[in-house]
Order: sequence, then structure tokens, then C-alpha cells
Amino acid sequence: MTERMDPSGHARRPGELAAIILDKVERDVVFTLRIRGESLDLLSRHFQGFIEHALGSNGVDYGDHPLLRLFVESHSRELTDFVVNGMALSHQIDLRAFERFGGDSTHLLRADIWDSLRSYIESAEHHFLSGLGGLHDILAEVAALRPGTAGGAQ
Repeated sequence: MTERMDPSGHARRPGELAAIILDKVERDVVFTLRIRGESLDLLSRHFQGFIEHALGSNGVDYGDHPLLRLFVESHSRELTDFVVNGMALSHQIDLRAFERFGGDSTHLLRADIWDSLRSYIESAEHHFLSGLGGLHDILAEVAALRPGTAGGAQ
């Protein structure tokens, strides 16, 4: 059911709106997991190294294309965002559950987070290696600029 303006036609006061939202907190408010700081940097650098290794395995290095570093950095950010956003979406805790946490339940949550994080990282790597917009597109772009190939420099 949608909340309407008060009878005078004016928007609710901030305090009234806060009270209405707080009444719905059990179903509408969640705490989400967010990766940040050094861990976010580690994740991003992991994907950058992963992409560089995948390119190197295919005989490609930074001298092969003038925009290759930009490609690697942008794909690394995309993979990092995939993991960060996936973790935030899959680890939402409602207020009641959050209030119940205590003792050893945090260890169970830590194991669940580890498992999800590993799974998202593996999925991002797999997508980069096999999906559109990843390794195949970068290799095609590099090949197009190599001397002696169709479209490459003569």
C-alpha cells in the first residue's frame, strides 16, 4: 500500500516520514555487506593481474596495442564491481537478524562470506575468459592492429 500525502496536500514532515519508515523497518530495511579499503584494492589488483596473465598466455603484452592498459584497467574495474555488487546483493541482513547476531554466529557469517566471495571471484574470472566483452574482444582488437593481419598496420 502506498503512503499518501497528508490531507492538506503537503508532503510529510521529515520526522513523520522517518517514523513511517521505521514502522516498516522489519521488511524494508537491510544491512548490506560492502567491500572497501585495502580489500577493494586487493580485489582490483587481483583482476588486473588475472587479465594480464590471460593476455600473456595468448602472447599479448602492453606493447601490442596503444590502449591495452586502458582495456585491462576498465575490465578489472568491471570484474571488481561485479564481485562487490554481487556480495552486497547476496548478503543483506534484516534488522531482526542483525540484532540477533552475537557469539559464534559471526563465525558462520564469516564462512558464508568467504564462500560467496570465492564464488563471485570465480564467476567473474570465468565470464572474462569466456564471455563477450572480455578476453576475446581484447584479443580481436590487438590482432586487428598487428602488422600483417587484416586491418593491421603494414
